[in-house]
Amino acid sequence: MGSPSSAQSPSGPSASTRPAPKGKIGRIVAASLVGTTIEWYDFFLYGSAAALVFNTLFFPSSDPLVGTLLAFLTYAVGFAARPLGGVVFGHYGDKIGRKKLLVISLLMMGGATFAMGLLPTHASIGLWAPILLTVLRLVQGFALGGEWGGAVLLVSEHGGDERRGFWASWPQAGAPGGNLLATGVLALLAAVQSDEAFLAWGWRIPFLLSGVLVMLGLWIRISVEESPVFLEAQKKSQEQAAAGVKEQAPVVAVFRKSWREVLLAIGTRFGENISYYILTAFLLVYVTVHLEMSKSDALNALLIGSAVHFVTIPLWGALSDRLGRRPVTLIGALGMAVWAFGFFALLDTRSFPVIVLSVTVGLLLHGAMYGPQAAFISELFDTKVRYSGASMGSQLASIIGGALAPLIAVELLKDYRSSVPVSLYLCFAALVTAVTVWVAKETRGRDLAKDGLDHSVPAAPAAARKDSVPLGR
Repeated sequence: MGSPSSAQSPSGPSASTRPAPKGKIGRIVAASLVGTTIEWYDFFLYGSAAALVFNTLFFPSSDPLVGTLLAFLTYAVGFAARPLGGVVFGHYGDKIGRKKLLVISLLMMGGATFAMGLLPTHASIGLWAPILLTVLRLVQGFALGGEWGGAVLLVSEHGGDERRGFWASWPQAGAPGGNLLATGVLALLAAVQSDEAFLAWGWRIPFLLSGVLVMLGLWIRISVEESPVFLEAQKKSQEQAAAGVKEQAPVVAVFRKSWREVLLAIGTRFGENISYYILTAFLLVYVTVHLEMSKSDALNALLIGSAVHFVTIPLWGALSDRLGRRPVTLIGALGMAVWAFGFFALLDTRSFPVIVLSVTVGLLLHGAMYGPQAAFISELFDTKVRYSGASMGSQLASIIGGALAPLIAVELLKDYRSSVPVSLYLCFAALVTAVTVWVAKETRGRDLAKDGLDHSVPAAPAAARKDSVPLGR
């Protein structure tokens, strides 16, 4: 579906796919990383609060697990809004640019989170408290639905073909970065406050802090330039429009011509998404409610695991530049399928060092799936529909994956009072991703300025050819 003019020239890559100068790509990566860290901080803060305080403050119930289940229902609502955000942000991101939409998503997310910190609780206004909380959660989900695609594309389309896995993995590190920040603030408050003070007012501090963080992220994001790949595609679209050629809306074009790629993106994210929310949000419930350990133990274990996760995600992305996206993702997916059973067995020891080990290994395996994901999904789609396609695939996976994962896990634990059904669920999810990646074509090295994915296995970068054996089919 590409035109000859978009093909790579024999003398080298097109201008739009040459890597940006080192200082410039550093600023772009920093802008994407800081922005995604702040947005994920906002989003994960809700998940942690749902597990620790919202069940008491907004959904009071005689059974702690029932209250937690209700809190996680509103947690899931945020995921339900993400595909809608992906459609809207994807459409306009493919039409007017990645940068403008990223600024809007950051403002929406930060505003909703700040407002949560001001909400009265169920004890003050009754039913209106969970209703208002749910509305703000919808705004969060809508904003995050447009964040991920834009952030990873801005980096992917600025970076060169040979190191795209490494550069594009940095916005991915924003997820554990945000979780690290949210968990760290909560852990600090839990350490210096009594449970009574934390429930009374301490929980509001992390939400109100979001207002300061958003101003920082906004200042950094406004300073970056638009993607050169997008600008080139936009220029071609304007020339075609002047010639009387009418283009389909990006969302329509995605579902008409790239639905297979959308399904691949969903399958790739399925196991990764489910495993992450079980390793983080459900972990807090399992340790504090089922094992009856302290909030500090659960939060500190997650804090240490998230720090390792943050550092290693770019390493997995760099490895995918050498071996390919598929082999690295398979390492994570198959490893997670096995670790699903060891994870809970180690948690059940109630030993803090062992719990840290369990969480850290789980997040390392998750990173192997997550690190190459941004480059892989970006490389599946053509420029004119890349924001829409990447956003729709990733956010639809979030509904059937991450949105339901804590709910399903809590329900399984409540019904069976055992972690084995949860392990089976996690194992199944990881195997879905493994099968999806196994049947997919390798995308490493694709020229993003050229329409149409070459389904042959790209040659390894020169530095990697001697010692890397791609698993491409």
